[in-house]
Amino acid sequence: MTPGQSVVSPLAVTLGEPSGVGPDILLMMMAAPEAALPPLFALADPEMLAERADRLGLAGKVRIATIDRPEAAGDAPAGALSVIPLAHRHGETPGTPAPANGAGTLEAIDRAVAYALAGRASGIVTGPIDKKALYDVGFKHPGHTEYLAELCSRQTRGTLTPVMLLTGPELSCVPVTIHIPLSEVPKQLTTELIVTTCRITAADYRHRLGIENPRLAVSGLNPHAGEKGAIGHEDDAVIRPAVEILQAEGIDAVGPLPGDTMFHGPARARYDVAICMYHDQALIPAKTLAFDETVNVTLGLPIIRTSPDHGTAADIAGTGKARPDSFRAALTLAWRMARLEANAARIALPA
Repeated sequence: MTPGQSVVSPLAVTLGEPSGVGPDILLMMMAAPEAALPPLFALADPEMLAERADRLGLAGKVRIATIDRPEAAGDAPAGALSVIPLAHRHGETPGTPAPANGAGTLEAIDRAVAYALAGRASGIVTGPIDKKALYDVGFKHPGHTEYLAELCSRQTRGTLTPVMLLTGPELSCVPVTIHIPLSEVPKQLTTELIVTTCRITAADYRHRLGIENPRLAVSGLNPHAGEKGAIGHEDDAVIRPAVEILQAEGIDAVGPLPGDTMFHGPARARYDVAICMYHDQALIPAKTLAFDETVNVTLGLPIIRTSPDHGTAADIAGTGKARPDSFRAALTLAWRMARLEANAARIALPA
């Protein structure tokens, strides 16, 4: 970041599973001079990145500048990728997850969160992880989102409820239940959980996305939103009371709405975000409409976190076939959120 460019700290970037396309898409973005990127630094293994750049034919197009602290990112040469090295090294093994890489992957996430909580990074943008690879080295969380919430909870000493937002140019969706089997959804879906998810969504839409009165469309769980109890009772017994509570609090929420009629164009124009009852009810329409541009945002945290909406794509890692669109969109959104938050903080300061 050049002097006077911005008072907002740079973004912290993690690559996720190093055998996947995380390193590829970051290097590809840095090698595209026409694509202006926000100020950032990566927590990664510089040697692994250099080897991957060579494999991709980008060695002469990407300069890697090793730094020792986030504040030094602005001192790197123009166009260089600032990298804070990891204590746990990453091997360059595209397509083949290596158990030895797990410690570095978790270290990068841990340090990025710590920098963000300390205000030394304005937010974090995370590459996709391979949960199976991390499970093999003792990772005990259902996914990235839940792990980030625990890290923030440890450092803030408070209980957090993470909310996953998938947002793209045509549709934004929030799943109330996330990484659980479909058979468990009716058991874990409660009025309280729906209300909490919607409160967090509405608050973060105001605070970090700049929408003062977000419109929430709450889906049903069963076909046709239960058909007045003919196809399941959860819609009337669990979801409808949640919507009524939200409306009484002044939150603009409607529902439960049939899931099969919520996602066509005219329906989407009537709301800002769809609140869905389970993972695939939200992610299927979001990824279908804009797979390469949709961003995963974690709401409900004291930090900004975004991520591309795709997985590790290990089968094409190191081949140059990966598309950086979603990662670029994640960077752009995180930076926009950081700027909005910084501006709001300055407005709130006393004269």
